[in-house]
Amino acid sequence: MKLLTFFLAALLLCAPVYAAPPTGVQASYEVFSGGLKVGQMNEIYRRNGDHYTLTSTTTPVGLLAMFKPEKIFFTSSGLITKQGLRPLNFEDKREGNPARSSQAEFDWATQQLTLIRQSQRTPLALPEGTQDRLSAMYQFMFLKNDSTLDFSMTNGNKLDTYHYAAGAQQKVDTPAGQFDSLYLDSQPKEGESRTEIWLETKNHLPCKMVITDASGDQLIQILSALIVQP
Repeated sequence: MKLLTFFLAALLLCAPVYAAPPTGVQASYEVFSGGLKVGQMNEIYRRNGDHYTLTSTTTPVGLLAMFKPEKIFFTSSGLITKQGLRPLNFEDKREGNPARSSQAEFDWATQQLTLIRQSQRTPLALPEGTQDRLSAMYQFMFLKNDSTLDFSMTNGNKLDTYHYAAGAQQKVDTPAGQFDSLYLDSQPKEGESRTEIWLETKNHLPCKMVITDASGDQLIQILSALIVQP
């Protein structure tokens, strides 16, 4: 489903300020489309000194599981700096569909990003602060309350630039509980999809995300369980 693929990719980098993040996070999300649950996402973040590892597994459920049963596995690893997460390697692996899998290698010394798909390697310039589609979600832990967020992110196939505006704090009800949250809005131009993200204010982890495409169809990701290790 095209909207689901876009939704999973619409994660972002936040502003550079250092705060001591948790040593571990286990987060689960339910994914809905058209009012029906279509996916279950389980993620694990671990910090070991100045290194981090991240894993994410998305399992289709319901009708999506019948028509597109493949699981999606993301992995990201790299360094933790005063500016937050600095990825070194990223992989997007599609169960039973290797043609759609991709990787990214980050060489910060030479400022080169290498995208890898089906053994083809594509080198690109690596902007400072670039995240991958998984590390971007956990880079939120280093967020400061700027009014706008601009960043680069790769999904292993391409490198894009994103812009978000921060709004007022809001309360959000989720299956994992009620959270005070910081609201982010992509402020799309006419004909573009809109992304809205709510970050719980304690650790700046996403507790809700809504993608609305140009036709008005929505995909919703909402937090269902959260364990944070200080």
